[in-house]
Amino acid sequence: MSSSTSNTSTHHTSTIGAIGAPSRRNTELALLVFAVLIPVFAYANVGLAIDDQVPTGLLSYGLGLGLLAGVAHLAVRKFAPYADPLMLPLATLLNGLGLVAIWRLDQSKLLQQIGQAGGKATNQLIYTAMGIALFAVVLVFLKDHRVLQRYTYISMVGALVLLLLPLVPGLGANITYGAKIWIQVGSFTIQPGEFAKIVLAIFFAGYLMVKRDALALASRRFMGLYLPRGRDLGPIIVVWMISILILVFETDLGTSLLFFGMFIIMLYVATERTSWIVFGLLMSAAGAVGVASFEPHVQTRVQAWLDPMHEYLLSRNGSNDGIVHSEQAMQALWAFGSGGTLGTGWGQGHSELIRFAANSDFILATFGEELGLAGLMAILLIYGLIVERGVRTALAARDPFGKLLAIGLSGAFALQVFVVAGGVMGLIPLTGMTMPFLAYGGSSVIANWALIGILIRISDTARRPAPAPAPSPDAEMTQVVRPS
Repeated sequence: MSSSTSNTSTHHTSTIGAIGAPSRRNTELALLVFAVLIPVFAYANVGLAIDDQVPTGLLSYGLGLGLLAGVAHLAVRKFAPYADPLMLPLATLLNGLGLVAIWRLDQSKLLQQIGQAGGKATNQLIYTAMGIALFAVVLVFLKDHRVLQRYTYISMVGALVLLLLPLVPGLGANITYGAKIWIQVGSFTIQPGEFAKIVLAIFFAGYLMVKRDALALASRRFMGLYLPRGRDLGPIIVVWMISILILVFETDLGTSLLFFGMFIIMLYVATERTSWIVFGLLMSAAGAVGVASFEPHVQTRVQAWLDPMHEYLLSRNGSNDGIVHSEQAMQALWAFGSGGTLGTGWGQGHSELIRFAANSDFILATFGEELGLAGLMAILLIYGLIVERGVRTALAARDPFGKLLAIGLSGAFALQVFVVAGGVMGLIPLTGMTMPFLAYGGSSVIANWALIGILIRISDTARRPAPAPAPSPDAEMTQVVRPS
């Protein structure tokens, strides 16, 4: 009988092998403590630099950020226990540092005079709370990311509606000097494109999962590249035309680049054909050059990229061409230059001279000036880690839809960081988009918290250990009655 008992216990132990996998939630909690303490320390530094005293709101800021981080952590611990332990702390750290930079610019008398400062940090903290609430809602109600696949074509319609809303008379608002990317309801303004990127990723993932075999087929080879069949070029032509229409009617270079770039990344991952990347680059270049040839707003941004000093002088001295010229590009480059390697220190820069959008589109210049090249590289490294964890989630996902959705969301996030950072640093023309988590703006913060929530849900499903098979009663009976 003792022999049969030992056999039975051995049988049970072998079936429950994977259940002991670590959830890494305590690791996440420890990292979250640092993600809250670092911005609190930075907040104190700003107050000491500006007023020679610790800011009076330090405790409330620290408690507020800590409470929000705690809520997000509890949501992950309860509803996504096996999720990646790094994504939430990294996003919290960026969000907290963004709040500090916005509060630092709120203290600027110059920005207060032109209505670009004063109370923005408080608003951003409210937006952050809304974003983390949406993050928790995603984890609570999205039990399985594969459910989203059912809404492939509904997502396409929803994304188109979101992208077209700014063109509706009475709703659309032009508050970024040329780009029609906002809708205004009363005193509230929303940027629908921030939410459209998530909905589009769902559509692209569902569409490409079904069509990837047809899109991967090649009819001929030319100069080392496999050329897709003519009828399979349809999707990329349609997406290209929509992105060009966004660029023409909304004069929004950033959203059209993000939209088309995300599709090309997902198309390449789905088909493994380098030819799609080449086609995508050629078509995006052709579209941008074509639109820039007749759209004054895009021409001005290209000119500011090619010769920022000339645009600065035109803005300061005035011009008779009827075009609003911007000195922001030159001011941002000066901010980076004055920061040097280690920066001027929190609260001791002059990035408020950028004036308009200093706390949104150009907030990276504040980090570059006050934290220097070293601090800026650290910020970009944090972004890189978020993208890396998203790609790792895509690799670990067990279903093709999850793989494509994770790579699409990670690619969109990476493209947005590149497009904004590249524009502010003078690498590419300015686009008017906002730096995820750092920049002031409710739409961006809320949408990016939702994006992180979906990635965490996919990560939880991918990392969750396989359930142990139920023990077979027949096998146990056989073991029990077996003679010793």
